Parts: sequence; C-alpha cells; structure tokens
Amino acid sequence: MPAEEAQASPARRASGYPVGERTRARIQGAALREFAEYGYRGSTMTRIAERVGISEAGLRHHFRSKDELLIEILRDRDRASDRNWEAAGSPVGIADLEYNARLLELNVTVPDLARLFAVVVGESVTVEHPAAEWARERYRSIGATMAHSVRGGIASGQYRADIDPDRIARQIIAVMDGLQTQWLLDPERIDLVADFQAYVAALIRDLRVGD
Repeated sequence: MPAEEAQASPARRASGYPVGERTRARIQGAALREFAEYGYRGSTMTRIAERVGISEAGLRHHFRSKDELLIEILRDRDRASDRNWEAAGSPVGIADLEYNARLLELNVTVPDLARLFAVVVGESVTVEHPAAEWARERYRSIGATMAHSVRGGIASGQYRADIDPDRIARQIIAVMDGLQTQWLLDPERIDLVADFQAYVAALIRDLRVGD
C-alpha cells in the first residue's frame, strides 16, 4: 500500500465514507421526515437544518434549494426500488405480484418513506409543484414495468391472452397506492399486507388460463 494511502484521510471515517456524503445522507433523512410530516409546501429549509444540527447555510452548501432536496430524495427512492427489483430477478407474472406483496410488507417497516410518497404524490397535482414531473414519470415508468410483468405472465402461459396488460397494470398500481394511503390514515384498522395479498389471490384466479 502506498504511504499516502496508509493514513486515513481526515475527510473520511473508519467506514471509508466521505464526510460530505455522510452529511448529505443525514440531511436527506431529516428532510424525508420533514416532508412526510409537513408536506412540501409546509416544510422549511431552516427546520430541516435544525433537525440535522447544522446552519441553513451549511445545508444549502449541499442542497441549494428545497426543490433540489425533494427531487433528490425521490430519485434516490426510485433508484433503490429499481435495484431491489433487479436483485429479485426482475420477476414477471405471478412472481411479480408476490414481489409487490413483499414490497408492501417492507413499506410497513418504513412509514416515513411511505408517508413521504403519499404526501408528495397527493401534492403533485397542484399547480407548479416541483415534483409534478417526477410523479408523472413515476406512474409512466412503473406502469410500463407492471404491464411488462403482465405480458410476461401471458407469454409464460400463466395469464389469459385476452386481457389488456396496460389496464391491469394501472389497476394493480391503484390498489397498491390506495391501500397504502388507507393504511397510513388508519394503521390500526387496515392490514395493508393481508388486504393486498387477498387482492392478489383474487386477481390471479381471474387472470389464470382456463379459469
């Protein structure tokens, strides 16, 4: 090992992650909670900085605006979602429905992230919301992915050939998002995972070849 690499840089800790990256991660975590609790409109950079324990100027060194911070959080979420789906083998057909049930089960363990998604998507229908384009692209993207999954089910012989993959995809997404919103509002009454699993079971019966 070269001599200059033998000593850890003061800008890094033992794990090897740069201090700047560590601070950005803390900022995004604090902003996630802020946006989830107050929505985009009600959140402030000042309060986010206070949550992190830095000055607002320090916060703006990493993220110049609230818009930039929100979009980065949403894009990070999308990138993580894509990686998880690919790591699961990019499932299609029934396997993808089962994967989405597991995804909702995971969402139950991270309510702040689920709440952020619900709040931002709801707000994005308002005039000139910074996440409006993200929301439109998000639904187009996951709609295309879900329709691809349904087509995979048809190609594999799991699903009937007379169904409309795009329409089924929109319905699945609507059920997932709708159930998650109801669960966020009334978690003591709504069993998010069980309700989606019941829907999946009924959907599979309806889509199966010969049923």
